Parts: sequence; structure tokens; C-alpha cells
Amino acid sequence: MAVLAGVIHLPALPGSPRSTSTALECARFAAADAKALAQAGYDAIIVENFGDAPFFAGKVAPVTVAAMTACAVAVREAAPSVSLGINVLRNDAEAALSIAACVGASFVRINVLAGARVTDQGIVQGDAAAALRLRRALGADRVAIWADVDVKHSAPLGAPRPLEQEVEDLTKRAMADVVLVTGEGTGKGVDLAKLDAVARASDKPVMVASGATLSTLASIMQLADGIVVGSALREGGVAGGPVDAALAAAFAEAFRTFR
Repeated sequence: MAVLAGVIHLPALPGSPRSTSTALECARFAAADAKALAQAGYDAIIVENFGDAPFFAGKVAPVTVAAMTACAVAVREAAPSVSLGINVLRNDAEAALSIAACVGASFVRINVLAGARVTDQGIVQGDAAAALRLRRALGADRVAIWADVDVKHSAPLGAPRPLEQEVEDLTKRAMADVVLVTGEGTGKGVDLAKLDAVARASDKPVMVASGATLSTLASIMQLADGIVVGSALREGGVAGGPVDAALAAAFAEAFRTFR
């Protein structure tokens, strides 16, 4: 069955440059978004520290882990029947897996699990070996890893490799459980030819993770196993800020007609 995941864009957490809220206030924000997504019938909710830009390329500060854990607990309590995912931007797999193991999350999103990418944070390098070993050490094998191929806001380090080979390495060597396909940036649509190529190359579920809108749902769902949606759930389609309950419900209703 196709999966619909809604993203909670957390406000700037304590310790980040734009922070104006306490961890408790951020947790209340997250709980409100979670209730809206649960009531609309979303299958999964992803909690991510979207408001913390500029992001670290690797490990985040302990205060970020603490605040995100508080927010994840609030989401778990507000939407206990919905699968929970954790994404610690830009690419802190250790923090994401640790939070997931503690709060009972079902999956994590790791933007760069394999290979290396040139980003606005500098070079972001995947470390599947460490991530998979940590998952085992935490006793969290049930926590699935959703990983991006040719991730947004980045370019390959060195000469581009065939997309099909990137997918094969991501699933068979880095052991990703779900492959995420994005556009070039947050809220930007996916190239359908690229999506088709990834879907053909992958033996794991493939989901679109940026730029999905009501107008593109039909074409996306012909090729993908699900959608991760964030920007389209906000007023004006702009990333960040609270989920608009009416927009979230309309998107979920349209998704169900194609599922």
C-alpha cells in the first residue's frame, strides 16, 4: 500500500541562530501539527529541525538532540497510531537513530547515506557502515532507514555516476530500506524521468520527497510507492511554519483517491 508521510517543520530549536522558543514551546508546536496530520489520515509523520538553518554538515549539538527528543515525544503522544520518523538535518544519522530508538519511532531519514555530496554545508559524506552498526548496537533493527538518492541542495563530489548505479549502491551496499527522490531544492518538483529511472532500478520502495502538489499527485503515483510532503501543507506552499489543517486534509483526500 502506498504511504503518505507529512513533515513537521520544527521552529528554530534552542541553540540555533534564529531560536526564540523554548524546547517546551517547540514541542507544543510539534504536537499541534501532529494532531492535524493524524486527523487528516496520514500514515507517517516526520519530525525534522527545519528551522535550525544554517545546518551542520555532520553532528549537531547536544542541545539539538535534547530539543528534538522532546518534540518527538510530544508527537508520539499526540499521534500514537501514526508511524513516526526522525530527520536530523543536515545529516546526523547517529542523532536520528538515537532519538528514534528512545521514542519508539519507526524510521529515520538520512539525506546522504552513501557517497559524498557537495552542499551549502560543504562536503557531506555518507557513513552507512557506522549507521547500520549503531542501529544494531541500539537494538533498533526495526527502525527503517529512508535514504535519498541524488539528494536536493547538493551536487555529486567528482564526476556524476549513473543514477541506476547510485540506486543499486544505496539499496544493496548501504542497505537503505526506502529510497527517496527529490527535486533540486525544498519544495521543488521531481523530474518524472528521474523518478521512473529510480523506480526501475530499485528493489526497495521508492517515495517522492519534495515538490509534490495536488496537481502532480496523479503523475507521481503512477511511478512511486508513496509521498513525503511538507511545503504543500503550508499556506502558500512555503516551507516552514505550522501545518494548515485544511490543506493537509485536502492533500490526504486526494492521495487516497490514487492509492
